[in-house]
Amino acid sequence: MSDSPSPDRQPSYVKLAMRNMVQKGRTSFKHFALTTVGLLAVFIGLAYLTR
Repeated sequence: MSDSPSPDRQPSYVKLAMRNMVQKGRTSFKHFALTTVGLLAVFIGLAYLTR
């Protein structure tokens, strides 16, 4: 028997992502924070340029 779930009951991508974030801990949080700051910077920059 294999450890992988059956084809008709695969876990959702959200559940897999959450499990991965919990396992990786600090690294995932750091990447999430950097992504958030980067997106905010892009949006604020675009808002400033297009005002």
